Amino acid sequence: MAVPTLGLIGAAIVAWLAIGTIGLAAQTRFGFVSRGLFPAGAVAGLVLAAGAFCAVGAPPQSAVLPLGLPDLPFHLRVDALSAFFLLLLGVAGAAVSVYSAGYFRESEGAAPGLLCFQYHAFLAAMALVLVADDAYAFMVAWEAMALASFFLVTTDHRIAEIRRAGYLYLLIAHIGAIAILLAFGTLKGGGDYTFASMRAAAPSPGWATVAFFLALAGFGAKAGLMPLHVWLPEAHPAAPSPVSALMSGVMLKTAIYGLLRVTFDLLPAQAWWWGVVALALGLASALFGVIFAAVQTDMKRLLAWSSIENIGILVAGIGLAILYKAYGKPVLAAIAMTAVLYHAFNHALFKSLLFLATGSVLHATHERSLGRLGGLAHKMPWVAALALIGVLAIAGLPPLNGFVSEWLLIQAFLFTPTLPQSFVNMLVPLAAAALVLTAALAAYVMVKFYGVIFLGRPREPGLAYAKDAGRWERAALAALALGCIVLGLAPSAVIGWLDPVNALLVGATPGPGHWLMLAPFGEERSSYAPLVVLAVVGAVVLLTIQIVHRLWHGRVRRSDPWDCGFPLQTPRMQDTAEGFGQPIRQVFEPFFRMERELPSPFDAKPRYRVRADDPWWAWIYLPIVRATEWAGRLAGRLQHGRISVYLTFSFVTLLALLAFVR
Repeated sequence: MAVPTLGLIGAAIVAWLAIGTIGLAAQTRFGFVSRGLFPAGAVAGLVLAAGAFCAVGAPPQSAVLPLGLPDLPFHLRVDALSAFFLLLLGVAGAAVSVYSAGYFRESEGAAPGLLCFQYHAFLAAMALVLVADDAYAFMVAWEAMALASFFLVTTDHRIAEIRRAGYLYLLIAHIGAIAILLAFGTLKGGGDYTFASMRAAAPSPGWATVAFFLALAGFGAKAGLMPLHVWLPEAHPAAPSPVSALMSGVMLKTAIYGLLRVTFDLLPAQAWWWGVVALALGLASALFGVIFAAVQTDMKRLLAWSSIENIGILVAGIGLAILYKAYGKPVLAAIAMTAVLYHAFNHALFKSLLFLATGSVLHATHERSLGRLGGLAHKMPWVAALALIGVLAIAGLPPLNGFVSEWLLIQAFLFTPTLPQSFVNMLVPLAAAALVLTAALAAYVMVKFYGVIFLGRPREPGLAYAKDAGRWERAALAALALGCIVLGLAPSAVIGWLDPVNALLVGATPGPGHWLMLAPFGEERSSYAPLVVLAVVGAVVLLTIQIVHRLWHGRVRRSDPWDCGFPLQTPRMQDTAEGFGQPIRQVFEPFFRMERELPSPFDAKPRYRVRADDPWWAWIYLPIVRATEWAGRLAGRLQHGRISVYLTFSFVTLLALLAFVR
């Protein structure tokens, strides 16, 4: 008996909308909203995840809803691709909803019921984006997602900086929406607005190229792809931490879903040079993002730049899959696509975990600046231990999930046969080197993130009063950490479950795998056994503890450590966030727009300050702002003239029209 997966998914979406509406009716009942509605939203997320899990290997299911405009109903469809991203949304959304039940306070900047409505409308809009089967329903859901997330970003709208971040996000989101709408218009051809009609349209290579690059620009704006990334480091720190987790962990993946849908499903064929462009743009974004993450001193801004890095890795993997599929190597394309899908799920888990951990730190300390934190592992052991799992996962260390996806992508880069284009043969090893450099810098960034926040000594006296996260928050963090462990230890099972998605996108699968050994190109070339790695690491740790215990048992003597001749040590003497970032800032100085404030020898209170800004602001956005201001001033002059000037304009316009008609 077939499971009505689309019905389960639709029920979860309706439940989210109903929960949000109930919250809107219960504006000020904080206890009911936080302890009742948010856990109910988590249950709806689990229902969505269950339906999506069943839908991955099932035949596609479709429905038509009599909504929208006359003769423009909503077409809904769930297939393997949409089901995969719906599962991602359901799992991450359930965990974040549980966390939100213990996180939100009555003074978060918006009424509890209104915040509940915006939050669940955001979840429902993302789910509708993933099941939409026509351009009209897709764009309605896409705009609803943008508006709901805008209001969530500006939750604390009394702060001018947060309002500016929200407006910037909304502006870039609508620029991307225009590009997506034009892409759908290009794909529509002579048919209607449904995706089924677009699949059958078979556009010419020229129009297919136009559609692909419009989609790359539109979805890249939402995903934070360079140079349309400028909203992301501003909006994610401005939003409440659960919202930041949803935006980074899930919303960015809706853009990846849209790019995959257009490129591999709606377009009949791909050109090899599309892959080269996507590969170069993705790796440039990844390297750019991780370099800027290394010099950040705000913990949420650091994670936001890290999201740009991970989105760049995903787009680079998509470019590699396009390249292999265009050259008729479907198995290699399937391996690259598997790495993309695996990393998308991984990023949803460990980035949500880290954003939620920063939310707990923020509530416990009221500090976001890394320079004012430190030593929290003693005061917040639960958050420190669970955040460590997320840090190790995002750093790509075995046996956690981040290592699996990055290892698969590197394998797809390195173990390739000779491609027809010599230019591409030279590009792939360079791209692999750039990916390895990005992964190494990501590990460096995570050492900074975790070390400065949780290790060492507290840098401020107020940190002595920090308290660990509550039960709701710990449960959500533990669930996400468990997901990172499970996806790291069972990669072969996950890859086998992804076979229907690969078959839909690239027409091939990586092939059957062994339950213990992950070997995408055969065990004689390269393989990875996560359970063996875990056993070896555990054995080494236990053996080390036993050896130390046997050799030094009974010989322990407690005394003051060697203080290097400085008996009065203070927390200011330990490494700072600026100190961690200084080597990166010096090595990659051309990437930054540096501003230095140097003290004079005669200053009574000397101050040294270095600011590393994003150069894209000066290269692209500031000239646009100046041109807009100039056009506004010119229009203002025209609007405040005399009546004789207006009559002259009308007369000249009339003469021009007469000359044109003639």
